[in-house]
Amino acid sequence: MIGYYVHHQGRGHLHRAVAIAAHIRGPVTVLSSLSRPTSWTRPWIVLPADSVDAPTDPTAGGRLHWVPLHHAGHRERMGIIAEWIRREEPRLFVSDVSVEAATLARLMGTPVVVAAMRGDRRDQAHRLAYDLADALLAPWPQSCPEPGWPLHWQAKTLHTGSISRYDGRSRPAPGSGCDASGREAVVMLGGGGTDLSNAQLREAARATPGWTWTILGGPGADWIEDPWPVLCRADVVVTHAGQNAIAECAAARVPTVVIPQDRPHGEQHATGRALRRAELATVRDAWPEPHEWPGLLAAAAARQDRWELWSRGDGAQQAACLLTGLALGTPGRPACAPR
Repeated sequence: MIGYYVHHQGRGHLHRAVAIAAHIRGPVTVLSSLSRPTSWTRPWIVLPADSVDAPTDPTAGGRLHWVPLHHAGHRERMGIIAEWIRREEPRLFVSDVSVEAATLARLMGTPVVVAAMRGDRRDQAHRLAYDLADALLAPWPQSCPEPGWPLHWQAKTLHTGSISRYDGRSRPAPGSGCDASGREAVVMLGGGGTDLSNAQLREAARATPGWTWTILGGPGADWIEDPWPVLCRADVVVTHAGQNAIAECAAARVPTVVIPQDRPHGEQHATGRALRRAELATVRDAWPEPHEWPGLLAAAAARQDRWELWSRGDGAQQAACLLTGLALGTPGRPACAPR
C-alpha cells in the first residue's frame, strides 16, 4: 500500500499523482482536500480544509509551513492522516506536497518520498522534509539541476523529466485547428491563480493583428478541463512557469513564451531560469509591453524545438518505478534511469 498526499492548490499536483499512479503496481490511496475525480477508481480519503484568515503561529516559529494553533480543521486533517497510517500500515508515503504530512508519516515510522520543487528551499521547514525523505522526486531533467542543492539531497534524487497527463497521447488529426486567418497564440493561465488582467490581454491582442488569441483560464475566460487539442494546434503558447503548465507545453512540443509569476520561494522564476539556460522556451521576467508582442511571438514561433530535453515522455513511469521499488522494499536504489 502506498499513501499519496495531493496538495489542493491548482491542478498540477493532482494531474501528476494520477499519471504516476497509473503505472504503480499495487494499491494506492490518495489523501487530499480535493474532490475525487470520476476517473479515479482507487481509494480516496477526503481531508478537511485547514485554511484560516488570521492564523495563530502557523509556522511554529518558522520551523514548519502551516500548523495554525487551535484550528479544528487542521487537527482533524492531521488526525485522519495519522489514523489512516495506523490502520493501513502503508509501505510508503508520498508527499506532493506538504512538509507537515511528510513529517507526520515519518514520525509514525513510514518511509517517505517528497516531490521536490524548484526555488530556494533552504528554509528550515523544507530542509526538514527534504532531509528526512528517503527519496526526492524531481520532475525536471538531471541536465537542468536546481542550483545550490546539498550533496545529500542530490544523492537521493530521481530526476524524471517532466510528468504530464498528456505523455504518450496522440496529437489531434490535422484540420482541427483555429478557423481564423493568421496564426494562433494560446494563453494558458492554469488553476493556481494569476495576476494578469483582461486589459493586458486585450492590449497584447490589439498589438498583434496577424494573430488570433485564445485564452484558457484566467480573467473572463472559461476553464477548459482538457486543453490538449488547443495546445497542439497553437503556433505559440503563452503561459506561466508552473511545473504542470510547462510539462503540458513540453508534451505538446509547442513553442512557448514563459512568463513566471511570483510564487513562494521563487519557484516559477527558478523554472524560468532553467528553461532560459537550456534554450527550451522564450522567457520574459514580466508581462511584455504591447509593442513587444509582435516580435516576441515571431521569435518564439521560429525557435528550434528542444522540448525532448525536458520531456522524454516517460516521467510518470520513472516515478512509478521508484515508488514501486521502495514500497516493495527493493534492496538498494531502484533501477530507474534519471532523465
